[in-house]
Amino acid sequence: MPHYIYEARLLKAVSGPVCGVDEAGRGPLAGPVVAAAVILQHGRIPKGLNDSKKLSEEAREELYPRIQKMAIAIGVGQASVEEIDLVNIRQATHLAMARAVRALAVTAAAALVDGNDAPALPCRCETLVGGDGRSLSIAAASIIAKVTRDRLMAVLHEEYPRYNWRQNKGYGTAEHYSGLKAHGVTVHHRRSFAPISELLRGHHILYGSESGTQISNTLIHQDS
Repeated sequence: MPHYIYEARLLKAVSGPVCGVDEAGRGPLAGPVVAAAVILQHGRIPKGLNDSKKLSEEAREELYPRIQKMAIAIGVGQASVEEIDLVNIRQATHLAMARAVRALAVTAAAALVDGNDAPALPCRCETLVGGDGRSLSIAAASIIAKVTRDRLMAVLHEEYPRYNWRQNKGYGTAEHYSGLKAHGVTVHHRRSFAPISELLRGHHILYGSESGTQISNTLIHQDS
């Protein structure tokens, strides 16, 4: 379970608050990538924080308002599909993280970032592999980012219900690929991602990354 030891160590080395930073949505075929930055106060931390991937949707939704109420500051940033296609998903994720840190109402002196790939941030940055399961601040950021992005995908689902983004969040499930087969590529799909770029080039066979489902003899069109 995550704890506050990494924040406590870093607080001894800086003259201001420490935020945890994490992202949601690097892997999907559709939708933006979202990042969050959260500053927690020791002694005022919601119970039950953990890596968002290890929590149920109900648990994340329950923790989301508690984090908002108890955190010193929360910042959220995102990078659009257009930015992902322009600069690649890694750089777009870094953009979203930097925007999240800049969106904090309280300036962070340092950031603990999940993973081992340090983005350029407006403060000191330290990475922590598996940080969403080790650091309470990163765990909180992972929940804020995940819930925010899931809600964005639910809104997009209302506009494009044929892909069932409310359930799959834009990931390459068999149902999502079936929607692509029947209805084509939307403006919210990441054209730089191989499955989508191959469809747009007219390839007729696609394999679902999560199910292994083969879709064949398709004529892919753009539905944007």
